[in-house]
Amino acid sequence: MKLLLFQTLGMGEIIVIALVILLLFGGKKIPELMKGIGKGVKNFKDGVKGIENEVGGDEVKNAIKDVKKDISDN
Repeated sequence: MKLLLFQTLGMGEIIVIALVILLLFGGKKIPELMKGIGKGVKNFKDGVKGIENEVGGDEVKNAIKDVKKDISDN
């Protein structure tokens, strides 16, 4: 399924969206907003990595070792 929203945005629409954001938040709030979004994304990625390591890290590594051993034996 393709997202039609991103395929139909032209430069004019992007400029209008940027102006609306500038009017709503003001010039001084935008850097703070972007900083907050960046921290949120970083925390999310760190959380996902932590869950991956906790849940399947050792099990997956052992399974990969077993598969590699089986392949090399044949």
